[in-house]
Amino acid sequence: MEQRLNTVTEEIIGGAIEVHRALGSGLLESAYEECLCRELSLREIPFERQVPLPESYKGAKLGCGYRLDLLIGGAVVVEIKAVSKIEPIHEAQLLTYLKLGGWNVGLLLNFNTAVLKDGIRRFVL
Repeated sequence: MEQRLNTVTEEIIGGAIEVHRALGSGLLESAYEECLCRELSLREIPFERQVPLPESYKGAKLGCGYRLDLLIGGAVVVEIKAVSKIEPIHEAQLLTYLKLGGWNVGLLLNFNTAVLKDGIRRFVL
């Protein structure tokens, strides 16, 4: 399972690098999300987009307040950013999504960098 997740994250990162090479930095998150989805489709990598993350509090289900940018292969959460730098709150957001959804691996991709590898953070619970 771990090897499969490593392979999936490598494929996601490869697709994200391709998108960044084509577009560069300076666009909105939504543009990168759209293009990354296209790249994943071309690579035949299964994904879901804008996945609702239901919450519950003390036994009561709350309305869907959060959405994952991407869920890849039902196992890897991808959060896309286009910010000047990744802040601790962005990392906390992804870690919270992982905990609430019961996933173990997440990628935080910040496309607002000169070289995308400088904007990639991988998290494992």
